Amino acid sequence: MESFKLKNVENCPVTAALSVIGGKWKMLIVYMIINDINRFGKLSMMLKDISKQMLTTQLRELEQDGLIERVIYPEIPPRVEYFLTSKGKALIPIMNALKDWGNEYLLKEVPIRESV
Repeated sequence: MESFKLKNVENCPVTAALSVIGGKWKMLIVYMIINDINRFGKLSMMLKDISKQMLTTQLRELEQDGLIERVIYPEIPPRVEYFLTSKGKALIPIMNALKDWGNEYLLKEVPIRESV
């Protein structure tokens, strides 16, 4: 694995990445879109704790940063779907690595808790 010496936080590649995908919701939204959950209502239903306003804000930011595109279908009522752009698709291996790490963490590190 390649390492680097951190000279300052402003030019740190991790800081740059987190400025685009950081926060509580963005990676979860991207993960849902990767898994073909790409309509607002379904995203809202799957991410139970997110408000509609916050979901709208996060989707707009992901769109402005070029990670997703919004497609409006000319139907009545209009149908809107979100898809990953090529820049967004570059996150798929990262998401797979996070998923693998999370599975390993859950199996090895999280103590089994009794039901309350």
